[in-house]
Amino acid sequence: MSSSVSVLLFGISRDLTGQSAISVPLREGANVENLLSQLHQDYPALAGIRSLLVAVNGEYAEMDQVLSQRDEIALIPPVSGG
Repeated sequence: MSSSVSVLLFGISRDLTGQSAISVPLREGANVENLLSQLHQDYPALAGIRSLLVAVNGEYAEMDQVLSQRDEIALIPPVSGG
């Protein structure tokens, strides 16, 4: 069984996809690593971003965190400041 999760995009990830949010189909029980793999397949340019972090429900997520359709997911690209 599969479902979709909504992913918010910021910074360079938004620029590379041309969207501020995308829907990503994932199988039940998928984790953050599965999500990133699917995103890299659908949007190959995202694979070039080093240090891309994933936040789930407002907190940084580990690669093995299981995702739910109700989760708020965001891609956090590296930021520079000065």
